[in-house]
Amino acid sequence: MKSLYNQQHLKITLDRLTAELVENHRDFSNAVIIGMQPRGIYLADRIVQLLKEQLAGRPIQYGKLDITFYRDDFNTKPGELHIPTETSIDFSLDGKNVILIDDVLYTGRSIRSGLDALLDFGRPKSVELLVLIDRWFSREVPIQPDYVGKTVESATAQKVKVLWQENDGKDEVVLL
Repeated sequence: MKSLYNQQHLKITLDRLTAELVENHRDFSNAVIIGMQPRGIYLADRIVQLLKEQLAGRPIQYGKLDITFYRDDFNTKPGELHIPTETSIDFSLDGKNVILIDDVLYTGRSIRSGLDALLDFGRPKSVELLVLIDRWFSREVPIQPDYVGKTVESATAQKVKVLWQENDGKDEVVLL
C-alpha cells in the first residue's frame, strides 16, 4: 500500500481545484455541480463547501447523480446485485455549464454512463469533468478530465482507494 495523498496534501489539492473552478466560472451564475454517486459525492460536497466560502455564500446549484441503471455492465454478471443510491437533481440542466465530479477516473465507463444519465435532466451548454485521481493509463473510452488533482500511473491489478473522513474515518488516498 502506497499513500498518494495525506490529509494535508488533500486539502491543498481541494483548494487548488476550487480556485480553478472559480477562475473559469467566476460567480457560478450559469454553472452547476453534479457529484457522481456513490463516492464522487464526498469530493463534490467538499468542493461545494469551499466554493460557498470563496463566493461569500452565493448559492451553488448542486446535485447528486446515480448511474446504476445507465451502466453498460448492469445485470451482466450473474448473482451481482447493483443497489442504486439517490439521484437528487431538482433543477434543469438546460443551457447550464455542468461540472461533473467523481473521485477516480479509470476506464472512463462510469463517466460515459454519467453523461447518458445527465441528459435526462436537460441539455447542458457544456460538461466539464473534475476528478481527484486520473488513472490515465487504462482508459477504454475517449474521456479526459478538465480538472485533475493528481495523475497516477498504475497497473491494471492495482486499485486506487480514496478515503473520506465522513465515510472512512480519515482523509487519505492510497494505491493498493
